[in-house]
Amino acid sequence: MIETPPLVDQYCHGVLRTDLGLGTFEAQLGRAAGPPASGTTFFDTQTGFAVRRWCPPLLGLEPHCPPARYLARRRELGALESGRRLLRGSGIGAYLVDTGPHGDLTAPAELAAVGDAEAHEIVRLEQLAEQVADTSGTVDSFLTNLDEALHAAASTAVAFTSVAGNGSALAFAPEPPALAQVRGAAGRWLAGRRRGGPVRDPVLLRHLLWSAVDCGLPLQLHAGTSEPVLRIDRTDPMLLTDFVRAIGGLGTDLVLLHGYPYHRHAAHLASAFPHVYADLGPALAHTGARAGEVLAELLELAPFGKLLFSSGGRRIPELHVVGARVFREALARVLGGWVGDGAWCRPDAERVAAMIAAGNARRVYALR
Repeated sequence: MIETPPLVDQYCHGVLRTDLGLGTFEAQLGRAAGPPASGTTFFDTQTGFAVRRWCPPLLGLEPHCPPARYLARRRELGALESGRRLLRGSGIGAYLVDTGPHGDLTAPAELAAVGDAEAHEIVRLEQLAEQVADTSGTVDSFLTNLDEALHAAASTAVAFTSVAGNGSALAFAPEPPALAQVRGAAGRWLAGRRRGGPVRDPVLLRHLLWSAVDCGLPLQLHAGTSEPVLRIDRTDPMLLTDFVRAIGGLGTDLVLLHGYPYHRHAAHLASAFPHVYADLGPALAHTGARAGEVLAELLELAPFGKLLFSSGGRRIPELHVVGARVFREALARVLGGWVGDGAWCRPDAERVAAMIAAGNARRVYALR
């Protein structure tokens, strides 16, 4: 068995504070925007099977127990106690939490307390812009306040993140937009914001990205199928190549989140550019029993110091557990196999495992 230190979960979200019924719970297991098809269940996915394999023992049940029995036990313990047992049994020692998603989710400090771990905030650029917009009356005040908010966030957060990579390739032009373009885009968006509109204008998104680059914190970009999108071809990280090249040398590390099914492309970019890193993330949790093969494909291309673990867990602590357990199993299977074949020695395998599990993230995000 290849041992790893406590994991640094370099990208996740908080968890819900409330108990969930069967339908609400299983909706968290799928990547679709809606419920499962009639007569089917999201428990019949790799993620669903992984939840049934790894989570029941943490609540005092046998592995692979029926979903109804598992959820009954979860309700018996209550959301707080279930979350405490699950998170503390995950093997995660530090959480980097994207606080962007809406909902009754635990904040980083609360997640740290429940999980008996450390936690740090990742600031989502789109949400920060929305918060500033709601307290700014004019374009000029919005842009001034946004710049101040970005620099204030950079003093406490460990990274910025953006979902602009999910279908907004125009946001990744290889130069910042002109001020006149930004003012025009901000004016149009602020007018629509009165009706609750999110940031979608590619010029304004590009301004956010380049402003974040100027702050110097690591920048995480979503790619692949981390969010429910219909045109996954627009989430290929290779579409970001010109932007990636343009920010090289500016002192900002770029982390390509999720990536799957374009994980090889993310690994290629990590190998080609010194400031680019690839996230293992939900690519492993979503592939479950096949995670070892996916991990091996990433290890074929990316330097080992450029790969970062994350669970991508959100809303239910089971996804944090599955992300961590599947990652550890896949890493042990792949690296242990190479040790068994004589291709690697055990000290090297354990050193690389420690890098991917925690060391790389602690270096990139300057964690102690």
